[in-house]
Parts: sequence; structure tokens; C-alpha cells
Amino acid sequence: MRVSGGFREFVLDQLAALPGLRDRSMFGGVGLYAGDVFFGILASDVLYFKTDDSNRRDYEQAGSGPFKPYADRAMTMPYYAVPIEVVEDAPTLLTWAKRGVEVAIASKKPASKSSKTKR
Repeated sequence: MRVSGGFREFVLDQLAALPGLRDRSMFGGVGLYAGDVFFGILASDVLYFKTDDSNRRDYEQAGSGPFKPYADRAMTMPYYAVPIEVVEDAPTLLTWAKRGVEVAIASKKPASKSSKTKR
């Protein structure tokens, strides 16, 4: 899952206009955040964004597949590879990234309320 320094820098430059953008090394790859929202992964020099039913079709139509963290297992995650032509076009990439952030926010579960009640 290693990510080359050049690819990491290129993606970060392409996404520089995304508010609160930060990256964090993790498990040999890189996690992408907008503020505290985890929305993307860099792994093996491939960029992945968070998907759900609202945006997955765009990725599938482009021939992209899901992030598969283990080559020897069938498990996938709800992050799809961003087509290289999108990665190379900063304005389009920013649009796809913002959609990934929206999906990540929508997928967050609300904090559970305390079961204690006032008497």
C-alpha cells in the first residue's frame, strides 16, 4: 500500500483548494481529511474517495473499482478509485472530492444519547 512521495504531493497539490485538507500516514498508505472528516485514501499510488449509492455509479461507469485492503481477501471498503483523468484535472477532482466529503459526513452515525433520564 505504499505511496510514492511524488504521487502524494501531486494529489495534495491538486486538492489544495479543498477547505481543511490534511493528510495522515496510516498502514503504509495515506488518509485524506477535510477537517476531521475522513474522505479519501491513497494506497499503491491510487486515489480513492468515499462512496455510497449517490455517487458510486460515477466511479463504476468510469471502470473504477472499490478499495481492497487485502489482496488475498474478498473484503472491499466503500472507497472507489478515482479515474486518472479526474485526478489530473484539478477542478473536476475538487468536485469529486467535495462529493466524497459529503458522503463521509452523511455516513457518520449520530452520537448516542445517554440512557440516563432526569427524575
